[in-house]
Amino acid sequence: MQNHSILILTADDVQALLHSRENDIIEIVKQAYITHRRGASMLPHSVFLRFPDNPQDRIIGLPGYVGGGINAAGMKWIASFPGNVSQGLDRASATIILNSAQTGQPLALLEGSVISARRTAASAALAAATLHRGEPAHVALVGCGVINFEILRFLRAVFPSMASCVVYDITREHAEQFRRRAIETFVHLDVMVTDDLPAALSRASLVSFATTAGTPYLDDPAIFMPRSTVLHISLRDLAPQIILAADNVVDDVDHVCRAQTSVHLTSEQQGNRDFIRCTLADILDGGALDREEGDRPVIFSPFGLGVLDLALARDVYDQARARERGVRINNFLPQPWQRHEL
Repeated sequence: MQNHSILILTADDVQALLHSRENDIIEIVKQAYITHRRGASMLPHSVFLRFPDNPQDRIIGLPGYVGGGINAAGMKWIASFPGNVSQGLDRASATIILNSAQTGQPLALLEGSVISARRTAASAALAAATLHRGEPAHVALVGCGVINFEILRFLRAVFPSMASCVVYDITREHAEQFRRRAIETFVHLDVMVTDDLPAALSRASLVSFATTAGTPYLDDPAIFMPRSTVLHISLRDLAPQIILAADNVVDDVDHVCRAQTSVHLTSEQQGNRDFIRCTLADILDGGALDREEGDRPVIFSPFGLGVLDLALARDVYDQARARERGVRINNFLPQPWQRHEL
């Protein structure tokens, strides 16, 4: 831009620009997956900044570029500090820098946690709509934070007749709070809290994990209903024996087989990745089967691709410009050096 400006978009701006657009967001995520599968993207491995004295805390950098009709470049910088919750703060906070794919210059700085939560939920709902046979009447949600709340919102968009859900959290108070908020937000939805996780999992044909677990804590392959669909969003809840007993679909094989995810642990144990059948985009764009025949559950394990964040950030940026939303900082960049008079 001629005045070398940058657009600043706050959480309020992002929420307003994404409000009631669940189906639009799912389509954006779908197209980003397909574009990535077709090779029109660049997706370096995420960078993990960890803290020696607090190993549970981390800040992750996800750079990327997605082309096709999206044409977005940039980086998400997202922090996960589980101890924040006890202080009344959100576990995650994030910013996204969106760059011009033509000049590399920064176009916008966006609050990123809302975008991250919505694209995560859209990915989960897209996977559920693709992998699950029929429309589930009942869902189990494990982990009662913002991610599963948004997943519930997006599941309602793809499965409008879904009538009930059961929620579980290791902190009962968080589950009760989740229930109250869900009842206030979603009409005609019965929400129950349980302290019996195995029973809840055995009775739900659709399950979503969105926890802060760092290591697997479930190891019984028979814990899920036959032919159920498991959205393993938090990636580290399930032991390798559960992964091996399932039909496994991921978002990107190379990315998900790292950082001690359940899929990574399984690949190390097996010495191969043969237990991964395909990616979600292989089904959406490549003709792979939506799921195997038989009674095995299908587990979707998405590492969380930065191209999804960038695709949604690009849409938010375009919407903001069209609706004149946000704060523009002029002369953010210096004048080009070549133009300075000698």
